[in-house]
Amino acid sequence: SVMGRIAKIDGRVSEDEVRAARGIMGAMQLTPEQVGEAIKYFTVGKQEGYPITARIQDLYSHIGNRRDVARAFVEIQVQALVVSGAIRKTQRDLLSEVARGLRIGRVELAQIEVLVRAQLNRASGRSEGVSLEEAYHALGVRPDATDREVKIAYRRLMNQHHPDKLVARGLPESMTRVAEEKTRGIRAAYEHIKQQRKN
Repeated sequence: SVMGRIAKIDGRVSEDEVRAARGIMGAMQLTPEQVGEAIKYFTVGKQEGYPITARIQDLYSHIGNRRDVARAFVEIQVQALVVSGAIRKTQRDLLSEVARGLRIGRVELAQIEVLVRAQLNRASGRSEGVSLEEAYHALGVRPDATDREVKIAYRRLMNQHHPDKLVARGLPESMTRVAEEKTRGIRAAYEHIKQQRKN
C-alpha cells in the first residue's frame, strides 16, 4: 500500500510503476494468492485519503527496533521508484517521510539509493556499476578514509546485511533476495574502491 501511495502521489500511476511493482512481487517469489493480495494493497494505497503517516507509525510500532526489516522495506520502495524511471520530487519527498518514520535518516536513504542503482546496473548488464564517489557513499565513508576505515565499514555492512544473519534475526524468507542483492552491491562498491586505490 505504501508503494501504491508513493507511485500515485503526483496524481497518476504509470505503466512503468505498475510493472516495477509486479517485478518486485515476482522477485519476492510470492505465490499467486499473495500477488493478488499485494495488488489489492497497492490499489488501496493509491486512494487519495490513504493514511500513509499512520500506516508507517503502525509498521514502526510492529517492527520496533528491527533496523534490518525497516531498511529492507525502504529498499523495496526505492527499488520500485528506480526501476520505474526518474524519481519525481513529490515521490522523493514522500519516500523521505516514509524513511524518517522508520528512523532511517537522509544519509542512509541516499546510501540505499546508490546501492539499489548499482545492483540494477549489474542486473541489466551495465558493466560500469557505480562511480567511485557512489562507492564511497554506499559504504558510508569519505574518500579520504583510510584503507582500514574502508575495510571496517565494508565488514560492518556485510555483517548487517548478510542474508543468513537476517533470516536468523527474523527477516522473512521472501525478502532474502533483496538482502542477497544488497550484499552484492556492498561487495561491488568495496571492490571498486580497492581497485582504484591500487592504481
